[in-house]
Amino acid sequence: MRRRLVPAALLLPLAVLLTACGGNSSAGTGTDIDGKGSVTLDVGDQKGGSEAILRVAGELKNLDYRIKWSTFTSGPPLLEAVNAKAVDIGGVGNTPPVFAAGAGSKISVVAAWHGTSKGDAILVPNDSKLTGPAQLKGRSIAVAQGSSAHYQLVASLKAAGLGLNDVEVKYLQPADALAAFTSGKVDAWAVWDPYTSQILQSGRGRVLTTGDGLTNGLTFQVAAPSALRDPKKAAAVKDYVARLRRAQTWVYGHQKEWAKVWAKETGLPYEVASASVKRTNATRVPVAVDKPLIASEQRIADTFTELKLIPKKVDFGDFVDPRFNGDLPASTTPAKG
Repeated sequence: MRRRLVPAALLLPLAVLLTACGGNSSAGTGTDIDGKGSVTLDVGDQKGGSEAILRVAGELKNLDYRIKWSTFTSGPPLLEAVNAKAVDIGGVGNTPPVFAAGAGSKISVVAAWHGTSKGDAILVPNDSKLTGPAQLKGRSIAVAQGSSAHYQLVASLKAAGLGLNDVEVKYLQPADALAAFTSGKVDAWAVWDPYTSQILQSGRGRVLTTGDGLTNGLTFQVAAPSALRDPKKAAAVKDYVARLRRAQTWVYGHQKEWAKVWAKETGLPYEVASASVKRTNATRVPVAVDKPLIASEQRIADTFTELKLIPKKVDFGDFVDPRFNGDLPASTTPAKG
């Protein structure tokens, strides 16, 4: 069995579960390679993400190209690596591509999945007196800048009649945010699964509100345009996203089995993995990178441009490549994001 990229700290109790993801290191890299052949696809991943799903679903077999894995703490640093051509493709949430586009990064969204946003939550300690998002006014909230949770926070505040200026935002990556949240240094934490499930299952917090119905529930595979211009790498990308789609379908029909494997792979307690699978992972279905998707992401981009968190107008349509859609269903959803 090949060496995993999962840090040893993931096997420790919740209080230090994420420490290996913090500090100055945003990616774990090594000699972790699947497949064989003359073409190597450098793939960026997040904890318990694409690699784990592909492996348990048996989709890393019979590869006629090589996959070299790197792990990242969240979407923004992963897309920095895509822009730098250090990574050919990687999986992120709905907001990192918007910030990357706003920064002029060279990225292309090539595949999309839609699921619920129940795992995107604003958490508060169990003993918090807060009972609704409107009461966040004047409170401190931890969130990873440019992450899917960032937009979920903005959308949740807006729905409650508030804006970012009404709260004290602490931009922290998950490891630092966890420490701040559990030590009482922030009043709330906007985050995504499996971190949401970790807090809930450990009894260290509760949900104040979620992004369900407020955000679009999209996740993406984002590639480097330079890789897509290489016919051999483009063929590998096409095969890779097809394998991911099949693997996600497998997860939907094997939720308990996937949760057991995911828990073992990441060091997460089974109860946390199972809760995250039911709440988030098993709800995702592949959808087309189409005009409704572009319009939904454009609304996110326009929101952050208005907040002056993105320096200029972004035309999100310039950052997608729909050639790998095949016969996938439309992305249209009732969500507002």
